[in-house]
Amino acid sequence: MTKVTAQMSVSLDGCYTGPRLAQDVNGWMRGPEAPGFFRVTRWAVDAMAWRERQGFAGGEQSIDSEIVAETFAAAGAYVMGRRMFDAGEVPWGDEPPFRAPVFVVTHRAREVLERRGGTSFTFVTEGPERAVELARAAAGGKDVAVAGGGELLRQVLAAGLLDQLELHVAPVLLGDGQHLFGPGLGLGADDGIELVPTRVVDTPGVTHIRYTVTGRSKLVLDDRGASGDLVKPRQ
Repeated sequence: MTKVTAQMSVSLDGCYTGPRLAQDVNGWMRGPEAPGFFRVTRWAVDAMAWRERQGFAGGEQSIDSEIVAETFAAAGAYVMGRRMFDAGEVPWGDEPPFRAPVFVVTHRAREVLERRGGTSFTFVTEGPERAVELARAAAGGKDVAVAGGGELLRQVLAAGLLDQLELHVAPVLLGDGQHLFGPGLGLGADDGIELVPTRVVDTPGVTHIRYTVTGRSKLVLDDRGASGDLVKPRQ
């Protein structure tokens, strides 16, 4: 059964990059985003499976590498934001690492871009819901992976389209940066999105936490402690 999944590397205080400035996305390596991004994704860059997929040599054969390989193997199609595509188009080259159809959510139409190795980029102007719908049809029964960035992930989560979320939590505090979660989810004071942890894998450089997303719920004021209902009777 096809699931819509997402995974994101974050700091302990929930940032997936450093702070963003209004600048050309092609110059982001020289801005304040990059140092935080490369710190929280260090675990992946060091993994052999990630490096092989990018066409690089070396890397460590580790549990982290096995998780990277598992993530690639599970995806039959991808959904990503236009900003991520614009930043990656040149570095990915003629043979991007996805090896599957990619649907780019954008306001700017463009012809389908075919690349070697099975990757194609289809530019979807009708919003995330339509992109996910197209990706489901193209996934061949495998998962639809939301490849980022954080803004698109929030939109998919807020729309109730996400089935599984995996966070890779790096043991670092960035202090300032782009937080993965926040007001962009559109939750009221008594609303929440519930998740159930289904796997935790701890390695020296990162903690991998996988959640099943069970959906929105109403939050209930719980005053059992004040009422004494949780106080055990004296023996």
